[in-house]
Amino acid sequence: MRMGTVTHSIKTTPLCINEPSMKRTRKSLLLALSWILLSVGTSILIILTQPIAPAPAQEPATTTVETTDTPNTEKPAATEPKKPDAAEEPALTPEEIARQQKFIEADKLYLAGKIADAEKLYREVKAPFAKTDTPSQERKPVILDPTQLSPGGKVYWREAEAGIAAKLQTRTLVALKLLVENNPEFIPGHIRYAEILKQYNSPKEALDILERASSLYPDQPDLIKARVTALASEKKWMEASLAARQFAMLYPNNPQAEEFTQLAEQNLKRYKSHIRAEIRGNAIANILTGALGYAVTGSLLGPFSALDSTILLLQGEGSVGESVAKQAKKQLPLVKDEQVLAYVNEIGQKLVKVSGRNEFKYEFFVLSEEELNAFALPGGKIFINAGAIAKSNSEAELAGLIGHELSHVVLSHGFQLVTQGNLISNVTQYLPLGGTVGQLFALSYSREMERQADTLGTRLIVASGYAADGLRNLMVTLDKQKKNAPPSWLSSHPGGNERVSYLENLINRGNYNRYTYEGVERHTTIQAKVKQLLKEKKEQEDKKRRS
Repeated sequence: MRMGTVTHSIKTTPLCINEPSMKRTRKSLLLALSWILLSVGTSILIILTQPIAPAPAQEPATTTVETTDTPNTEKPAATEPKKPDAAEEPALTPEEIARQQKFIEADKLYLAGKIADAEKLYREVKAPFAKTDTPSQERKPVILDPTQLSPGGKVYWREAEAGIAAKLQTRTLVALKLLVENNPEFIPGHIRYAEILKQYNSPKEALDILERASSLYPDQPDLIKARVTALASEKKWMEASLAARQFAMLYPNNPQAEEFTQLAEQNLKRYKSHIRAEIRGNAIANILTGALGYAVTGSLLGPFSALDSTILLLQGEGSVGESVAKQAKKQLPLVKDEQVLAYVNEIGQKLVKVSGRNEFKYEFFVLSEEELNAFALPGGKIFINAGAIAKSNSEAELAGLIGHELSHVVLSHGFQLVTQGNLISNVTQYLPLGGTVGQLFALSYSREMERQADTLGTRLIVASGYAADGLRNLMVTLDKQKKNAPPSWLSSHPGGNERVSYLENLINRGNYNRYTYEGVERHTTIQAKVKQLLKEKKEQEDKKRRS
């Protein structure tokens, strides 16, 4: 009825209603136009005057002791549903205790330099991968000259060359496929196969070939250079930069190490330039959208939010991480125990040293939450739940979790997401955190991003001296613990048997060492302390509820 009355009045008295309305509309449009000109001009000026590079890298923090006295805050969405606390977990069986003791003994032998004896013990207590283990094969010596190939290899190479000359796609690809399968030690074969795949519009398959080959022979500069070039040609500049930098870091005595360092810097510069261009384009579009919104609603929040977000993003990943982490540390329940913090920080900084990016100030925080969970903010701010320590079985497993999250930072996954689409205009919503903590912490990484983080994370723990199956074993641990509901970390990450199998294949293909340092004894000591802290927190919360 009310709507009918309004409609009727508009129809019967158009002059009384529309004349002032038209004046207000013209005024709003003039104000909107003024705002558009002002905001665009101001934003362009600010954007153009922002520094191109982020702030210089700072020395990594030695400890993460900044804490808050506010234990009861709203939990991130990623930490639900509620699960039994660590103190309610069943005690270890005699068999598990015996296995744990063998790990401790093997770790002591490893730390004492008795590597062969340690490996023997590790092999006794570690079962083979059920589905993916194959008889171990020694890596064959590299072949660079086709004249050194086996008779069969020479035939495949000649067929491939003939197919290339005659421009016969099937003949060429079949010969090269058989060549790399039967003679993986022949480095030019992988490079040529990737080149031909790209020529026939299969760049993804070309990258897969080079990735597998570089896993087998990571010390071959021509192979790594071909992979860096292929990644860059697909605009994967960050991955290209890391591939080049890791070669330079792992093989500093190689004559081409300096060249790879330069390649890393060039591709990192391309990546940053690309991101800045995206930010500028999205910012202007969002400011215009906000200005039009002002004309309709009279609210200046939209334009100012977009402008503030742009300034923050243009300052770089480190600035975004610092801004959000500053608020997170005020609102989230941080563990204060210095021994626990030092343990996590030591593992994290060890992985940072081989990560390939040193422009961030990496910090590692522990949350007083019992769920097995972790998240990373852009710029190197990584938060680990105490439950991750309580529920993992070794330092190597915890390193696998930290390595995965660190890889998201190193690969700029989170920063890429917040610079895409409408997220750029909403970044300022996240800075005060409020009720949106879970949204930021559970960034929707793509399947490719998750696989990249698994791959790099595994390589980081291997390069740091941990057992290669740390992350894989954590996935198995999670699978055993999930019962009725998956652990929160798995609920926001791809999981299941597929992921375990992928990690097993990665370890086998790369010939990574599973039979090395696990770090069980030290982990068990810290784990007991963490469980006690979680128990005390629960008791305090129960007491508050009762009172």
